[in-house]
This record gives sequence, structure tokens and C-alpha cells, in this order.
Amino acid sequence: MTKPLAVHPLVSPWGRSGLYSFFIDTAEPAIVDTGIASSPADGMVPALEAIGRRIEDVRWILLTHGHIDHIGGAYALWELTGRRAQVVIHEADAPFLRSRRAHVDEYLSGRAQCLQDPDGEAKLTAATNAVISGEMEPTLLVRGGESIPLGGGATVSVHWLPGHTPGSVAYVLDGQNDVFVGDAVQIHGAANGFPGFVDPAAYRSSLEYLRDEVRPRHLYLGHPYRRRDGTPYGVELDAGQAREALQGSLDIEARVSKAAYGCIASGLQDTDSPYSPFTPVAKELGYDGDPTLEPSPFFTTLQGYRTSLDHLIEDEETTTHG
Repeated sequence: MTKPLAVHPLVSPWGRSGLYSFFIDTAEPAIVDTGIASSPADGMVPALEAIGRRIEDVRWILLTHGHIDHIGGAYALWELTGRRAQVVIHEADAPFLRSRRAHVDEYLSGRAQCLQDPDGEAKLTAATNAVISGEMEPTLLVRGGESIPLGGGATVSVHWLPGHTPGSVAYVLDGQNDVFVGDAVQIHGAANGFPGFVDPAAYRSSLEYLRDEVRPRHLYLGHPYRRRDGTPYGVELDAGQAREALQGSLDIEARVSKAAYGCIASGLQDTDSPYSPFTPVAKELGYDGDPTLEPSPFFTTLQGYRTSLDHLIEDEETTTHG
């Protein structure tokens, strides 16, 4: 590959901010992430027409993880390609593509335990019906380590980045080290102002791997994630910004970890605070955002610390009494 391949952000309207996908302009064009059900028709089609490209020619749909704002448009986009595109996702997040119900079950087993919203299940069920264009079987399941040919000698390599979700991945455009990470690099989070991940240890390891091994020349984010002062990065970061964002994400995780484990060790207490039972964490970190605003990263993340500590205790008890 002699000439750098062009990467075009594709923004689709939704809620408080747009949803971002990325078009890789190759012999077998690829789109990374698909927004929600309306995104392909409302956002991608006109954006591609503006650069002289056609959605019918897309041959790869590369999904960074299974959240609804990234896979919701997958079926609709696949249909617009005449069902010719290959749909790629990590095997651990594939249930989110296959079943709307998987999103509801994830909610009930995690953040719902803190939110205590009697209508939460019904609301999320309605949301999945509205924003996921269709349930489908992926064409290609990946685990990390694969190389995907995009035609004309271009390839992307798949790197497993668990943490934000169990099956988060990066797609690295080989030869120019453009790295598409979806939501695997959270910094201070997006609109909610708090980083979201389900597995703290895996999240930290994935960030270190990106920083030390992958070392992106360009880093493409799923949302305009924010610095500590609330100012957003763009979704296209150069090498210096990528290093800053990765190190910033690690620094923030360390602060959250200290506060979370300290709170859990002191004993969780239910209060009238909207941050209950993790009120001391919000106070220590100075977090004053709305913890109930979906996808509720405050509770998602702190439930992750509580779960990881429970597993550690279980492992120690098994070792002691086994």
C-alpha cells in the first residue's frame, strides 16, 4: 500500500449529540460502527454521496462493540448494501447483535440494581425496539489477532480490548496505524461526564496495550470524549492527542479505582442520594452529573468494581478452602 487510505467520519443525528461512524475508502470499502436504525439512511447515505461514494458499494461492516448506538444500524446498513457486506463483531459481544433482549438482560444484571427504576426494563425494551434495526447473525466472529482484507492490498488487524464491554475491539488500518476503538478509550466519558466500563482491570490493561504496543498514529473515537475540564476531544486524534487521551484515561481510572474500592471496603450504604450506594465516590471525585441518565456510566462502572472485588474474594476463599 503506497498511498494512505482516506478515512471519512460519518455523523448521524441522535439525542444530545451525533453518532459517529467511519468510512474507510478502499477497494472493498468498510464502515466502522453503524449508529442506530436511522443512521444508515439519514446520515451515511448523504455523507457518502457528498464525497462521491455509494453505500451499496460497502463490503465490510466492522463493529467495535455491541452497544445499541454502535450496532443499532447494522441490519439496516447490511440491507442497503444488498446484503453483500460482511458483518464483523467479537464473539463476546455477538449476543447484542443477535438479540435485542441481550441488551435488556445486561441492564437488569448490572446498573438496574442501583437505578431501582420500576419502569427501567420496559423503557429499555422499547428503546431497543426503536433503535436496533434488526436482529442478525454476524458474518464473521473475531477474537483478536485476525487480519481482514479490504482489497487492493489494504488490511485491518483486529485487537481485543475488553473493558468497556467484554467484546470491545480495535480495528487497526495496517501500514498507517489508524486505530478505530469505538468506546474503548473513555477519558472522562462523554455527555455524562463519567467513564463507563464493566471490567476495570481489563479496561486498564487494554488502555496500557494501546499506549505501549499499538501506539496509534491516528485514534478514532466513537464519541467526542471529554477532558477533566469538560472540553471535548474531537473524534479524530493525532498521535500526540492519542497519547494524551490514553494516559488521561489511565489516570482517571486510577482515581476512580481508589475511590471505588475505598467506598466498598467501608461498606456500601443506601441513602437518599441519587448516587447511592456509591455516594462517597461521587463526593471524592467531585462528580455532580446525573447518574440515572442512560447509559448510566457512573453505576455501570462502579458495579464493575463491586463485581470484580466479589470475584476476588470468591477466588481467595476457594484457594483457602479448596
